[in-house]
Formats: sequence, structure tokens, C-alpha cells
Amino acid sequence: MTNINGKAYAINVITPLKPWRQWSLRLFFFVLGHLKPLQNDLINLSFIHFARWVIIPRKNFPYLGGQQEREELRYDYLLFFSNFNGTWNQYIDAFSAVLSKGLNKIWGKTVKFPGAVPVTSFKRQIALCQFDTDYYFTAYPYATTNDVKAAHRVESAVSAFAATCSAMPPDQFARAYQKLLVATQADLGETGEPPVGT
Repeated sequence: MTNINGKAYAINVITPLKPWRQWSLRLFFFVLGHLKPLQNDLINLSFIHFARWVIIPRKNFPYLGGQQEREELRYDYLLFFSNFNGTWNQYIDAFSAVLSKGLNKIWGKTVKFPGAVPVTSFKRQIALCQFDTDYYFTAYPYATTNDVKAAHRVESAVSAFAATCSAMPPDQFARAYQKLLVATQADLGETGEPPVGT
């Protein structure tokens, strides 16, 4: 299915950007990239694998020669691409609810952006500017980002347990093993096919 691989969804959105506005947006991205606390709201949306915006100047579109005509574009373009777990609606709803101020600072510089709130007009804009991902590879299609984080926590706990249990007598080992299971039980989920409708 287009845009989906297992539990992961790929979104790509390209929007026209007035050329004189790219410089203030570049400055905003520079500040955002260097002041890590400004990224916390995005990072805390744990179902997002990553999110990235890229400015493509109108003079940098490839010209391959031959039969391709040279384009005279009026706008630069803002490319947004992201991977996440869940449905398209859940993702846009979360973006609108949690990141509306930041999104308005970013996409507010693009042509005809209606604002991140209310979400209905924001969704309409994204749907108009989104293009499909025809080929989509993910290393762990049936694991969510939270599944991967949980697996790291389990691996760390089991490694620490293995380093301390080799000389334990059986009864002490059994108690330590039960303690390990209790400590990691919330992270012992099951990966697999996504639920119907995602």
C-alpha cells in the first residue's frame, strides 16, 4: 500500500515558499537546530521516527538537458518528510494540537497556509500538498518506535542481569530472574501486523 510499510507511515509534503521568506525560515531552522530544548515537543511525540524540513531554492531544481525544458519557477519550495506510527489523521491531529505554534512559524511562510489550527483546514492543506511514497523501506516494519525503545531497555536489563548472575545459586537466580521479569514486563510487548484501519 502506498506510504505504508508495516506499522510505519511515510509522509512527504511539498509547499511553495515565497523566495524572500526562505532566509527567515533558514534562520529559524538554525536556531531550532542549535537550541535543543526547542525540539522537546517534537521529540516527546514518541510515535514519530523523524521529521525534517528542507528548503529547495527554485534555482536548484535539476536540469538534465536533452528534452527537458528549463523551468522558470516563481517559488522556492519547502519539502517536509517524516515517518511515524499510527494513522495519517492521528499524526496531523497530534501535530496540530502539540506543535501548532512551531508549525505556524515554519509553514506560515508558505503560500496559502491556513494555520495549524483549526485542524480541518490544516489537514486539507496537507492533503493537497502531499505526494505519495511509491517505494518505502523500513528496517523494522512491524515494530513501532516505542517497540524499538522497549527492546533497547530489555537488552540493557538482560545484559546487566547476565553480568551479575553467573555465580548465583539456583534459588537466588530464580528470585533475581523474577525481579528482572517484573522490572521489564511493560517492555515485553509483541510486534506484528498493525491493527486493521491504520
